[in-house]
Amino acid sequence: MARHDPLSDYKAKRNFGVTPEPSGPGTPAGGDVLSFVVQKHWASSLHYDFRLELDGTLKSWAVPKGPSLDPTDKRLAVQVEDHPVPYAAFEGTIPAKQYGAGRVIVWDKGQWTPVGDPLQGLKDGNLKFVLHGHKLAGRWALVRMKGRTASSDKQPPWLLIKEKDSFAQSKDSFDVTQALPDSVANTPPLPMKTAPTAKKPVKAGLHSGAVKAALPAELSPPLATLQAHPPADAAAWLFEIKFDGYRLLTRIEGKEGKEGKGRGASVRLFTRNGHDWTDKLGPLVQALQRCPLPSGWYDGELVVLNAQGVPDFGALQAAFEQTFEKSTSTLAYYLFDMPFSGGCDLRALPLIERRGALQALLLAGESAGPDIVRFSEEFDAPAGHVLAAACQLGLEGVIGKRRDSTYPAGRSPDWIKLKCQRRQEFVIGGYTAPQGAREGLGALLLGVHGSRGELVYAGKVGTGFTQQTLHSLHKRLVGLTQAGNPFGTSPPAAVAAGKPHWVRPELVAEVRFGEWTRSGHLRHAVFVALRTDKDARTVTREADPLADATQCKQTTQTAATAPPLPKGLRVTHADRVIDASSGITKGELIAYYQRVGELIMPHLKHRPVALVRAPQGTGGSLFFQKHASTDKLPGVRQLDPALHPDHPPLLTVLNARGVLSAAQWNVLEFHTQNTGILTLDTSDRLVLDLDPGDGVAWPEVQQAALLVRVLLTELKLKAVLKTSGGKGLHVVVPLKKIHAWPLVRAFSQALVEHLASTLPQLFVAKSGPRNRVGKIYVDYLRNGLGATTVSAWSARARPGLGISVPVAWDELDTLRGGDHWTIRTVADRMAVGNSVWAAEGAPRQTLTAAIAALKAA
Repeated sequence: MARHDPLSDYKAKRNFGVTPEPSGPGTPAGGDVLSFVVQKHWASSLHYDFRLELDGTLKSWAVPKGPSLDPTDKRLAVQVEDHPVPYAAFEGTIPAKQYGAGRVIVWDKGQWTPVGDPLQGLKDGNLKFVLHGHKLAGRWALVRMKGRTASSDKQPPWLLIKEKDSFAQSKDSFDVTQALPDSVANTPPLPMKTAPTAKKPVKAGLHSGAVKAALPAELSPPLATLQAHPPADAAAWLFEIKFDGYRLLTRIEGKEGKEGKGRGASVRLFTRNGHDWTDKLGPLVQALQRCPLPSGWYDGELVVLNAQGVPDFGALQAAFEQTFEKSTSTLAYYLFDMPFSGGCDLRALPLIERRGALQALLLAGESAGPDIVRFSEEFDAPAGHVLAAACQLGLEGVIGKRRDSTYPAGRSPDWIKLKCQRRQEFVIGGYTAPQGAREGLGALLLGVHGSRGELVYAGKVGTGFTQQTLHSLHKRLVGLTQAGNPFGTSPPAAVAAGKPHWVRPELVAEVRFGEWTRSGHLRHAVFVALRTDKDARTVTREADPLADATQCKQTTQTAATAPPLPKGLRVTHADRVIDASSGITKGELIAYYQRVGELIMPHLKHRPVALVRAPQGTGGSLFFQKHASTDKLPGVRQLDPALHPDHPPLLTVLNARGVLSAAQWNVLEFHTQNTGILTLDTSDRLVLDLDPGDGVAWPEVQQAALLVRVLLTELKLKAVLKTSGGKGLHVVVPLKKIHAWPLVRAFSQALVEHLASTLPQLFVAKSGPRNRVGKIYVDYLRNGLGATTVSAWSARARPGLGISVPVAWDELDTLRGGDHWTIRTVADRMAVGNSVWAAEGAPRQTLTAAIAALKAA
């Protein structure tokens, strides 16, 4: 009897004379190595194809929302036909009218190791395994939904579940599909080795370069060097999140048992300066004793996670004050290196070997204590993307390490840090008295040690304190009071005139700040926390490549692309921070609008304009103004009052000078109406604003935009696309100026209602946050008389100052969000400018035929 061909269903669905998909079964990797792949597939709807090599084919499941690293977020996975092994390398476009038509990329790839008998697990509907991929790692499970068997349904539904281990992350803090959307097809393959199972302990063997050695009593760890930009040879580096916590080294002695465990073993915890914190961290000591880590030195970062799963340094300090045994905070210890282990000195090994051995040890452990002791995962994405994601999540930055680096002592060029903002430690040399209703102290007087060891005054910090912090700081500082000024250089006269209280320079404060002034003082300083793990004698001013690089870049851009400010335009308070999350100043915003003047004017000119003012920046009140006096706004004028009777005159921007004078007037956003300035009776464009509700991932917004385009194409309408600068996207249909407002608004509403009725799982036609939870509201109200939409190239009054930018439809899948560009990252995009819309070929159109076609649909 002929053996059943497991690929018969796969072959029957495809015409290999048309589709580029592989037709043959191919050759399995062989041995103990089993491959897996996750392919991102833009078919009739975006989904992720999860495939495991087993028994000569790729067992396959379609996962509509993609994998999640959150163990509580169980993702539907529909089992589909087996695919040939060579399919794991397939990238390309399946032609129209072929099964699965659409684009396919290799989103993740690597190896997998089954836990138990995989064929039996597949049959029983409970398949457990360990993944070793670029984006997915650790323990996973595929569980068939109850009431289904392998033979009862052609496409049985399963659940893809991330098990609880050191790789698990809350979906609210990190969405792996959104944060890492790109292909890994050209990423170097991972080392071909059998990944450890969840139960089998793994020892760090004596690799080439490792030597047997006694465990040293002390260890000096590597320190990262601050850099302004990712290295040019980024492929030679790995990047991890820079955790906002305490660097902590673990020394374990006496754990050489069969499983590397032993409650009687000595576990000691040290700061990077050698301070012993073992007695402060009882819960962590207990967790480390339960972990399968043999005697050795282990390097990591201690953090406390907030409700969103993001490290919170203030909460970490509070946990110390409460003692960790009584604290309810979520403690996490992220291990990232292993210089000594199992009787071996591993410092000369390449970093990737040390990390691989450490990861294997943690994976081999049972579930006891993984909530505390975790592995610091590498992010397989361009460093710039990782840094942008880290900044967006409110993290401190990114750490980069050469993959082949050793474990050196002290500051090393092979370990670098890329920060979201300027931040460093300062010595507290004094404080000022509080003013008004404030209690405790007014401001801290800060310093750094100079080249001769003297304490140099660096400025003061008077914000960022809680009431509790003010009292506790004041109490500690009073105990350090001294008569003389500890600074080797005298503070400015204004400080001395305030009769400061001097203290012994023993406490260290971490401070976030905007920049260094030319006189060597801090600007826009914000207190973060006391650093009890830092020795005040070692605090010096960090080299600031961020300032040098920014100054150089801005000078080059200004000289090359920005004309001088118009004569008579005076910029006031240019150094005022208008966005606390990024440190962007009013001067930076005006410089942006100066460079972008020629690009934004085609979108503003000859249109009624509304201005969004933010006198207190993005964190303050916003004022939406369609009407204003223009006496002090050169380049902005009022329109004829007869154009809009019974209302104050509308505004229009005449030229680039008008953009700058508005920005000087604290305008952040420019909005325009869908009409011209000669008559308001008719509309010249239709705008559909895709506004995602809570719980909607970015890939769903991308999918929604494509579906809107498909509907418009079926109605014989051409549209162009732009980012919103916020959360969503704008689809714009240019119109001949012949249709009255009620007709355009009614047609746009009918479009949206058609989408919502056809695809209710994705679209909703009713506004309001409650109505669009988990769905996308397509705002058709932009098409009413007087309604406005943010202009292309306008900044947005949101954290980070994203920009609305024209994009081509074939660029949609490369976008990371509606705020893909900000005023700081848009320089390269300016060379593309508005040309993408011209290339899209969307002429001004009429709606007559489209209205009839939609009614017939």
